[in-house]
Amino acid sequence: MKKLRDILYGVQIESIQGSPMQTIDKIVFDSRKATHKTLFVATKGGEFDGHNFINNAIDNGAVAVVCEEKPTAALEEIVWIKTQNSRAALAILASNFYDRPSSKLNLVGVTGTNGKTTIASLLHTLFSQMGYAAGLLSTIAVKYGAVEHAASHTTPDAIQINENLHKMVLSGIEYCFMEVSSHGIDQERIQGLDFRGGVFTNLTQDHIDYHQTFAAYRDVKKRFFDMLPTSAFALANVDDKNGRYMLQNTAAKQYFYGVKNYANFQAKIMEMSFNGMQIKIDHHEIWSPLVGRFNASNLLAVYAVSQLIKMPQEEVLSILSRLKNVKGRFQTYTTPNKATVVVDYAHTPDALENVLTTIDQIRTRNERLITLVGCGGERDIEKRPLMAKAAAIYSDKVIFTADNPRKEDPELIIDQMEKGVPPEHYKKTLRIVNRKDAIKAACMDLVQGDVLLVAGKGHENYQEINGVKTPFDDFNLVKTICEQLF
Repeated sequence: MKKLRDILYGVQIESIQGSPMQTIDKIVFDSRKATHKTLFVATKGGEFDGHNFINNAIDNGAVAVVCEEKPTAALEEIVWIKTQNSRAALAILASNFYDRPSSKLNLVGVTGTNGKTTIASLLHTLFSQMGYAAGLLSTIAVKYGAVEHAASHTTPDAIQINENLHKMVLSGIEYCFMEVSSHGIDQERIQGLDFRGGVFTNLTQDHIDYHQTFAAYRDVKKRFFDMLPTSAFALANVDDKNGRYMLQNTAAKQYFYGVKNYANFQAKIMEMSFNGMQIKIDHHEIWSPLVGRFNASNLLAVYAVSQLIKMPQEEVLSILSRLKNVKGRFQTYTTPNKATVVVDYAHTPDALENVLTTIDQIRTRNERLITLVGCGGERDIEKRPLMAKAAAIYSDKVIFTADNPRKEDPELIIDQMEKGVPPEHYKKTLRIVNRKDAIKAACMDLVQGDVLLVAGKGHENYQEINGVKTPFDDFNLVKTICEQLF
């Protein structure tokens, strides 16, 4: 329970009608969730405009409304707050309502196209194993203390973020590691948060359906670093051509990490197999069960964050050598007939190429690489032919199948993918739309030494077709089928 005056602190207000001393029990932006003494924030979204549901919120008990456009017939008994940006206001209001929880712990945000989940999750595990109370806000899960539940979005809405952070503070959490998506930045969900640091992983084509252009996507990511304070650190991957661009206007202290280029923190792969790799991090060699240059980069980012937060180097390196893969990220399985299956979330051209080149570096020429891949429906269509091209170039055989087609026709998605296949690689491709059938066909084709990459869905435990989600787990399905076959 808070006074409206207190939770309005920091909000850009154009006008206010009514008493700011009104008591508020709850903040919502969905009118259906409004109850007694609720503050309703009317936000404009892609599909719905909250301004059209102000009366519904009032009917359900809202006593105050934050909006960009005040209704002509504004009820006098309601407190009306007019602002230019309701989304930004919502985030600041949520932070104030929960007593600015981000200022009471060490919050580190991780953004970029690929690697966000791995880095945030490994940081959470590292700090937990070092004995610190750590929290996680990621694509896969929300974790703190004994609490763990599945996440619904990469970056939750502003109310959920602050509610989770508030619960973490009450649970004694000291450090929280959070994935920061371009959608979350663009929709102002991280406004009002106090970050101790930010990490940039890389930038490749993704979400162009939302941002329209790559430049717009890039600049939204940059906004995260532009908002960091002087007390924070900004850490960027110098191997990515956008790394220095991301930090050029930040007020935070700047640091870089790299596997290929000179940086404040550096790593080098010494040896690699499907079981792991020997890597040198700042002149210290460790063996890691993670595989690939992209994972060497991820581990280096985790190490760099730990050092910027002044954690003991020897203990960090010892624990890093024991950190295991995040579920669905280069997750390997050896079949009963001695073939290797890799399940990976790769759903962008760059991520897929990274996984394919890693496999290509490890396997011998006598081992076939079979790739099974699809593309999600109602998402960036420009990346579809690019993903198919990468799969065809690096693989001995490719099976195009459904990913999460959502409300799109999976046949048409595959048609768009196949346009990217170079003519000389046509013969090695086939299409099996049903993903379960495709996985079974791929497994039946495996012989000793072969490598099968099942790409696109990774950790997901469902498949979404025509708006309906049904249970589906690539890794468990592969394991079940192979144990039945061999």
